[in-house]
Amino acid sequence: MPAAALVCGIGLLPWLSRTDPALTVLKARSAERDPTPGALAAVRDQLGLDDGPLSLLGRWLVRLLHGDAGRSWVSGGEVLPSAVQALGVSLTLMGGAVAVAVCTVAAVCARTLWLGSRRRLGARRPGGTGSAMLAALPEFLVASVLASVIGVQLGWLPALGWYGPQSMVLPSIALGLPAGAVLGRLLDDLLPGTFAEPWALAAAARGVPPSSVARQALRRCVPALLPNLGLFVVGLTGGAVAVEQIFDIPGLGRLTLRAALAQDLPVLQTGTLALVLLAVVTGALARLTARLLTGPALRDGALRSLHPPAPSARRVLPLLYGALLAAVIGLGLPRDPLALDPAARLRAPSWSQPFGTDALGRDMLARVAHGALTTLGVALAVSAAALVTGVLLGLLPRLSGPVAETINAVPPILAGLLVTGLAGSGPWTPALAVAAVAWTPLATHTSALLQQERATTHLTATRALGATEWYLLTRELLPAVLPPVVRHALLRLPGIALNLAALGFLGLGAQPPSPDWGLLLAENQPYAERAPWAVLFPAAVLALLGALAVTAAGGIRLPRRRKRPGSPSGTTGARADVTGSRGGRGTARRARRW
Repeated sequence: MPAAALVCGIGLLPWLSRTDPALTVLKARSAERDPTPGALAAVRDQLGLDDGPLSLLGRWLVRLLHGDAGRSWVSGGEVLPSAVQALGVSLTLMGGAVAVAVCTVAAVCARTLWLGSRRRLGARRPGGTGSAMLAALPEFLVASVLASVIGVQLGWLPALGWYGPQSMVLPSIALGLPAGAVLGRLLDDLLPGTFAEPWALAAAARGVPPSSVARQALRRCVPALLPNLGLFVVGLTGGAVAVEQIFDIPGLGRLTLRAALAQDLPVLQTGTLALVLLAVVTGALARLTARLLTGPALRDGALRSLHPPAPSARRVLPLLYGALLAAVIGLGLPRDPLALDPAARLRAPSWSQPFGTDALGRDMLARVAHGALTTLGVALAVSAAALVTGVLLGLLPRLSGPVAETINAVPPILAGLLVTGLAGSGPWTPALAVAAVAWTPLATHTSALLQQERATTHLTATRALGATEWYLLTRELLPAVLPPVVRHALLRLPGIALNLAALGFLGLGAQPPSPDWGLLLAENQPYAERAPWAVLFPAAVLALLGALAVTAAGGIRLPRRRKRPGSPSGTTGARADVTGSRGGRGTARRARRW
């Protein structure tokens, strides 16, 4: 049902955008041709636009059932062969990106696995901020740096085109590094609590090799990440538009974007349908694998084993990063972000202009500081809305699962075009577009954690003692799920800030000379070789935001339970009176190592 609604919405896009489809198609075919009434009438007659969107959609669906996706409104070529070829390119690129992401995840979690398997975590909660900064970097910026430095200046690998295995190395790195950093942070967030569970402590006490403990800990945590991995796979296929544009890769994301901008409905509908089918298949495989892994071997402990308290050095890091970000904003606010100085174009950083100037001679420090006010404010609001929506819908996996998979298959730019068609263009259009898709990974994460928590023996025992569903939800499930999901939401805050400004750059919201951070990166990207500071300083502030978000998320932990009299050191107990289905009162006691 969600997939059918999406395809129908795509079919109505030209009419929702309040533009003449004939005019858009005519301009896409030939920009020099005058849109005379006769030329527009000929296009409408050729494409059957006068019959209306429902008739066009019905004819396309009927032809699709016979293996014919129609012909492109712009080029006149058959759609299905070009879409299949583009999908093959995107899947190949996705495979390379997944390989890079897996290597990145291994690098991020290696230290935690080594320490945890040898019971050396102590009071330190592992996980540095380097992965957070890497996760905050925009993919198109990583792609631009790789293409200009490694591809052009050093000439080690091809910087343009799609000619063989060498052509996929740089774009795979650009896509896989940020995705792997996010997944690595999510896995690294679960591992400390897993190593503190009774089965891990008992295994270490009995002399089980550390490598075996580490493997079982990974098997314990992976089911909660598999649905998000499925979302990343689909996102790497359809959402790699910017990377495909930079490296001139004929993938499905670029094909779909160009069709959306040209309102080439047959190509747009076919590309979107291919992404939706990929999302459905990937989501089904991820759920099946998670169900197979969530077996008896994983039911020895609970997800909500408390992370060890962060030492004072870890508590200082959020204050340090916050102070640096506040200092940048405070120093730049008194400056004029719109003042032009043609004589100071692309000036290097100096005492008077610490961040240098852009191509129009504007002070980059002033533009970064003023852009923080709107970018961060809207990003925080969208993140909060996505968190609430994701948690609520994640509690209903049968309802939210298919919807999340379908929405995740839509590239963010196409989602922005759909929201613009429905709500119109305005300052809040990017926020609505990003909020419409930002809840999907959080809902998927919530559902996966709930499924894994329900497989624990303590929950089964509590239910057997007469606990009601409301008691289990409020006292057991939500306390186990909310902290990691909130940390996940904070980890995605820099990406949301970037997506907001990127949609504004496409004409769907704020326009130049607005100093939004995404606009700063996009505007100065062509000058990255001549004036790298114009790109590096906005990217550094965005990475600083990512480090601040992740270190602040480290303080989101469960409250400690009262220590039960007579319990061993490091062990606490909980006593709760629960009401059973027969109206009696029962007592559920369990001890857990925090």
